[in-house]
Amino acid sequence: MQAICATEPKYTFPIATDKPYMAFIPAVIVAAGIAVLSLTEASHMPSVQLNDKLVHGVMYLALAGALMGGFAYIGRTRAGYYVLTCASATLYGGLMEALQRFCTLTRSGTMDDLLADFLGALIGVMIVFVFTKSRDYMKTKYLNTTH
Repeated sequence: MQAICATEPKYTFPIATDKPYMAFIPAVIVAAGIAVLSLTEASHMPSVQLNDKLVHGVMYLALAGALMGGFAYIGRTRAGYYVLTCASATLYGGLMEALQRFCTLTRSGTMDDLLADFLGALIGVMIVFVFTKSRDYMKTKYLNTTH
């Protein structure tokens, strides 16, 4: 078992294992939380004062962030893992909306919720993209200068 140092530029976060699937544990935890929140009957849910679409967006932004870490760890190319992350989160959102519609009595899956899921995932991917680009820019600007 090889420990990976957090300072190695190849990896975005430290994982103390050489098993690539372990990089997706945060995404599995977030996805499980989304499933519980999405499929719990409305009568058992606390009243949420926030906009429902905002809640959907934030949940899928978190899922996209967790997926980005997993895909980055296993070495996907940047464009590939941005697209794969957004597509995976949106497909999961579609599954949750279908399960709400057909498997619960007090919940309803809607296209508006799926759109909010997609937009949340897209915003999450864009945040990681901007963060990564600015981090790369700062590395090249400040670490590659000679005095």
